Amino acid sequence: MISFIISQAERSIGVPMDYLRSIARGSRSAFWKFMLFMPLSGHRKRLPKELWHAARIVVTQHMDCGACVQITVNMALQEGLPAAWVRAVLNRNEATLSPEVKTAMDYADAVVKQDELAALPLREALLKAYGEAGLVDLALGIAGAQVYPVTKRALGLAVSCSKVEIVGV
Repeated sequence: MISFIISQAERSIGVPMDYLRSIARGSRSAFWKFMLFMPLSGHRKRLPKELWHAARIVVTQHMDCGACVQITVNMALQEGLPAAWVRAVLNRNEATLSPEVKTAMDYADAVVKQDELAALPLREALLKAYGEAGLVDLALGIAGAQVYPVTKRALGLAVSCSKVEIVGV
């Protein structure tokens, strides 16, 4: 059953998920608890998908240079975001991105760097534009995007970088 779930997830997201196999081998109960985290890390109800995905890509780039970045890219593409847009986020080509997306990216960057001075005005702008529900979406997206690469690194499975592929560019 666990093997089937992992295989399905790999087919869906297009990247091997060896860290899930490692968790399952080490502790089945930990695997099932980790699976419960996944819906939380994907929570988004109010915030526009462009802002949410841009922030997650920025965060994942801070934490990883391999499969986790590829997963966030694949998720954005699967949700219908254009490949050119995803490439612009990856390359921080802010001239081609909306001011709202830039704000979300800068906010994610400030949060990950623990730069409260930079984060404060960005948080206020996001709160004003999207309300508390939008800020919750973004906060959980930013936090959730860090869990996967940190888990992989702690398990000794984040050992190599790889080129991110964007289909459709």
